[in-house]
Amino acid sequence: MKQFTKVLAAIALIVGMSSAMQAQSKVAHINSQSLVEAMPSYKTAMAELEKLQKSYDADISGMGNELQKTLERYNREAETQTDEENQRRMNEVQETRTNIVKYQQSAMQKLEVKQQELIKPILEEARLAIQKVARAKGYEFVLDSTPGAGGVLMADGYDLMADAKAALGI
Repeated sequence: MKQFTKVLAAIALIVGMSSAMQAQSKVAHINSQSLVEAMPSYKTAMAELEKLQKSYDADISGMGNELQKTLERYNREAETQTDEENQRRMNEVQETRTNIVKYQQSAMQKLEVKQQELIKPILEEARLAIQKVARAKGYEFVLDSTPGAGGVLMADGYDLMADAKAALGI
């Protein structure tokens, strides 16, 4: 009987220890921004975006230079032109300025769309790599240690949502 009690106590201790060990989650962290910035595909995407940015900047600069030349010519010729002609030219200059601003805004929007288009698959590739490595190493949670970002990148641990809803009667 004494031995049976010892065996029972040992089994209870083993079960209790294994439950406690299972309750502990393995947590890791990674600076996801540094990982993404180290990826060759990110560097290629940034180079493409920089090239596109320079192209837009060159276009806008060329349009600005052309406007400046036109404005200087109009100012030189203003005394020899009629008031109506000078007013028409001023309207033309104002319209050109408006078009340059519209082009600049359009270029910025296109650049943002292109950036999202290029970066989205890179971020997904990084996320999948983090997930694959974390699962292989047995981590249930991976926290993002990027300054200012913070958050969970992967959560394979127990989700309390159903239990919390049940406790609230939801």
